[in-house]
Amino acid sequence: MKRVRLYISGRVQGVFFRAETQRTARNLKLTGWVRNMEDGRVEALLEGEDLSVDQMVAWCHQGPPAARVDHVDVLEEPFTGTLNGFRISN
Repeated sequence: MKRVRLYISGRVQGVFFRAETQRTARNLKLTGWVRNMEDGRVEALLEGEDLSVDQMVAWCHQGPPAARVDHVDVLEEPFTGTLNGFRISN
């Protein structure tokens, strides 16, 4: 089991990035959240099976069709197992 925090930069706001991240994460049975940041990036916190987390990280390097991802910072954190579902956060 694995937990990562992502900071995604590029054209990632106003292109359904959060909604598609939520849909993809739920399909991969991940828990966590995704939100827009004031500086134009998107932040996501993901927990789940190692392979599913890795697949989600790979997806975030591309994002939905209208997005342009320039960079993804991936920070591994200790797995907690305390997150329920996957939501879009404010």
